[in-house]
Amino acid sequence: MHRPKVEYFNLADLTNTDPKGYVRPVERYRVEPWGLYMARTSDHPQFHYMESWLLPELSIRATVFHYHPTHQRDQDYYLDLGEFSMVGPKRWKAVDHYLDIVVRSSRETELLDVDELLAAHAAGLITLAEAEAAMQHAAAAIDGIAANAHTFEGWMTSLGITLTWM
Repeated sequence: MHRPKVEYFNLADLTNTDPKGYVRPVERYRVEPWGLYMARTSDHPQFHYMESWLLPELSIRATVFHYHPTHQRDQDYYLDLGEFSMVGPKRWKAVDHYLDIVVRSSRETELLDVDELLAAHAAGLITLAEAEAAMQHAAAAIDGIAANAHTFEGWMTSLGITLTWM
Protein backbone atom coordinates (compact mmCIF):
# COMPACT_ATOMS: atom_id res chain seq x y z
CA MET A 1 0.00 0.00 0.00
CA HIS A 2 1.31 3.43 -0.95
CA ARG A 3 0.71 6.86 0.55
CA PRO A 4 -1.62 9.18 -1.38
CA LYS A 5 0.10 10.39 -4.54
CA VAL A 6 1.00 14.08 -4.46
CA GLU A 7 1.64 16.11 -7.58
CA TYR A 8 2.57 19.77 -8.14
CA PHE A 9 1.79 22.15 -11.00
CA ASN A 10 4.06 25.18 -11.33
CA LEU A 11 2.50 27.70 -13.68
CA ALA A 12 5.40 30.16 -13.52
CA ASP A 13 7.99 27.56 -14.56
CA LEU A 14 5.63 25.58 -16.84
CA THR A 15 6.44 22.36 -15.00
CA ASN A 16 4.55 19.43 -13.49
CA THR A 17 6.19 17.44 -10.70
CA ASP A 18 4.76 13.93 -10.70
CA PRO A 19 4.26 11.77 -7.58
CA LYS A 20 7.72 10.22 -7.99
CA GLY A 21 9.38 13.64 -8.03
CA TYR A 22 10.07 13.81 -11.77
CA VAL A 23 9.77 17.35 -13.10
CA ARG A 24 8.18 17.42 -16.54
CA PRO A 25 7.78 20.35 -18.93
CA VAL A 26 4.24 21.56 -19.54
CA GLU A 27 3.16 22.97 -22.90
CA ARG A 28 0.08 24.77 -21.66
CA TYR A 29 -1.62 25.82 -18.46
CA ARG A 30 -4.89 27.71 -18.29
CA VAL A 31 -6.73 28.87 -15.18
CA GLU A 32 -10.49 29.23 -15.22
CA PRO A 33 -12.89 29.98 -12.35
CA TRP A 34 -13.64 26.25 -12.04
CA GLY A 35 -10.07 24.92 -12.23
CA LEU A 36 -6.72 24.42 -13.88
CA TYR A 37 -6.02 22.94 -17.32
CA MET A 38 -2.68 21.31 -18.12
CA ALA A 39 -1.40 19.80 -21.38
CA ARG A 40 1.96 18.09 -21.71
CA THR A 41 3.88 15.40 -23.52
CA SER A 42 4.58 12.11 -21.81
CA ASP A 43 7.31 9.51 -21.96
CA HIS A 44 4.95 6.80 -20.71
CA PRO A 45 5.13 3.57 -22.74
CA GLN A 46 1.35 3.55 -23.34
CA PHE A 47 0.56 7.22 -24.05
CA HIS A 48 2.45 10.14 -25.56
CA TYR A 49 0.36 13.11 -24.41
CA MET A 50 -2.03 13.99 -21.63
CA GLU A 51 -4.51 16.75 -20.89
CA SER A 52 -5.99 17.28 -17.43
CA TRP A 53 -8.44 19.57 -15.72
CA LEU A 54 -8.16 19.95 -11.95
CA LEU A 55 -11.66 20.72 -10.68
CA PRO A 56 -11.33 21.58 -6.97
CA GLU A 57 -15.05 22.13 -6.23
CA LEU A 58 -15.84 18.65 -7.53
CA SER A 59 -12.70 17.01 -6.06
CA ILE A 60 -11.95 15.60 -9.52
CA ARG A 61 -9.06 15.55 -11.93
CA ALA A 62 -10.34 14.75 -15.41
CA THR A 63 -7.74 13.45 -17.85
CA VAL A 64 -7.70 12.60 -21.53
CA PHE A 65 -4.79 10.33 -22.40
CA HIS A 66 -3.54 10.26 -25.98
CA TYR A 67 -2.51 6.63 -26.32
CA HIS A 68 -0.06 5.12 -28.75
CA PRO A 69 -1.96 3.11 -31.41
CA THR A 70 -0.91 -0.24 -29.92
CA HIS A 71 -2.17 0.74 -26.44
CA GLN A 72 -5.59 2.27 -27.17
CA ARG A 73 -8.08 1.92 -24.31
CA ASP A 74 -11.85 1.91 -24.30
CA GLN A 75 -12.25 5.13 -22.34
CA ASP A 76 -12.95 8.75 -23.04
CA TYR A 77 -12.10 10.28 -19.66
CA TYR A 78 -10.20 9.10 -16.62
CA LEU A 79 -11.27 10.77 -13.39
CA ASP A 80 -9.12 10.80 -10.26
CA LEU A 81 -10.77 11.68 -6.95
CA GLY A 82 -8.84 13.77 -4.45
CA GLU A 83 -7.95 17.22 -3.22
CA PHE A 84 -6.95 19.81 -5.80
CA SER A 85 -6.02 23.34 -4.78
CA MET A 86 -3.94 26.43 -5.32
CA VAL A 87 -1.06 26.46 -2.83
CA GLY A 88 0.51 29.68 -4.05
CA PRO A 89 -0.01 32.41 -6.64
CA LYS A 90 1.28 30.22 -9.49
CA ARG A 91 1.34 26.76 -7.89
CA TRP A 92 -1.29 24.03 -7.55
CA LYS A 93 -1.25 20.75 -5.67
CA ALA A 94 -3.07 17.46 -6.24
CA VAL A 95 -3.49 14.76 -3.59
CA ASP A 96 -4.95 11.55 -4.99
CA HIS A 97 -7.51 9.75 -2.83
CA TYR A 98 -7.19 6.37 -4.59
CA LEU A 99 -10.61 6.21 -6.29
CA ASP A 100 -10.79 6.50 -10.07
CA ILE A 101 -13.64 6.56 -12.55
CA VAL A 102 -13.41 5.52 -16.19
CA VAL A 103 -15.96 7.24 -18.43
CA ARG A 104 -17.05 5.57 -21.64
CA SER A 105 -19.21 8.29 -23.13
CA SER A 106 -22.87 7.51 -23.72
CA ARG A 107 -22.34 3.98 -22.40
CA GLU A 108 -21.10 3.64 -18.84
CA THR A 109 -18.93 4.78 -15.98
CA GLU A 110 -16.79 2.42 -13.95
CA LEU A 111 -15.62 3.05 -10.40
CA LEU A 112 -12.14 1.65 -9.74
CA ASP A 113 -9.88 1.05 -6.74
CA VAL A 114 -12.41 0.96 -3.90
CA ASP A 115 -10.22 -1.78 -2.44
CA GLU A 116 -7.21 0.56 -2.49
CA LEU A 117 -9.17 3.30 -0.71
CA LEU A 118 -10.29 0.91 2.02
CA ALA A 119 -6.81 -0.58 2.42
CA ALA A 120 -5.29 2.92 2.63
CA HIS A 121 -7.76 3.86 5.34
CA ALA A 122 -7.10 0.62 7.24
CA ALA A 123 -3.35 1.34 7.03
CA GLY A 124 -3.85 4.85 8.41
CA LEU A 125 -2.79 6.56 5.17
CA ILE A 126 -6.09 8.36 4.72
CA THR A 127 -8.55 9.52 7.37
CA LEU A 128 -12.11 8.32 7.64
CA ALA A 129 -13.31 11.81 6.68
CA GLU A 130 -11.11 11.78 3.54
CA ALA A 131 -12.28 8.28 2.59
CA GLU A 132 -15.94 9.24 3.08
CA ALA A 133 -15.46 12.42 1.04
CA ALA A 134 -13.84 10.44 -1.78
CA MET A 135 -16.81 8.06 -1.87
CA GLN A 136 -19.31 10.94 -1.79
CA HIS A 137 -17.53 12.79 -4.60
CA ALA A 138 -17.33 9.59 -6.66
CA ALA A 139 -21.06 8.98 -6.17
CA ALA A 140 -21.85 12.58 -7.15
CA ALA A 141 -19.73 12.24 -10.30
CA ILE A 142 -21.31 8.94 -11.31
CA ASP A 143 -24.80 10.34 -10.66
CA GLY A 144 -24.03 13.54 -12.57
CA ILE A 145 -22.64 11.68 -15.55
CA ALA A 146 -25.55 9.20 -15.59
CA ALA A 147 -28.10 12.01 -15.36
CA ASN A 148 -26.59 13.63 -18.46
CA ALA A 149 -26.89 10.76 -20.95
CA HIS A 150 -23.82 9.08 -19.48
CA THR A 151 -21.58 11.88 -20.69
CA PHE A 152 -18.97 13.74 -18.70
CA GLU A 153 -19.34 16.73 -21.03
CA GLY A 154 -23.08 16.89 -20.38
CA TRP A 155 -22.53 16.85 -16.64
CA MET A 156 -19.99 19.66 -16.89
CA THR A 157 -22.34 21.72 -19.07
CA SER A 158 -25.16 21.20 -16.55
CA LEU A 159 -22.87 22.74 -13.91
CA GLY A 160 -21.99 25.72 -16.11
CA ILE A 161 -18.45 24.44 -16.68
CA THR A 162 -16.96 24.56 -20.16
CA LEU A 163 -13.92 22.32 -20.49
CA THR A 164 -11.89 22.66 -23.65
CA TRP A 165 -9.39 20.11 -24.89
CA MET A 166 -6.89 20.13 -27.73
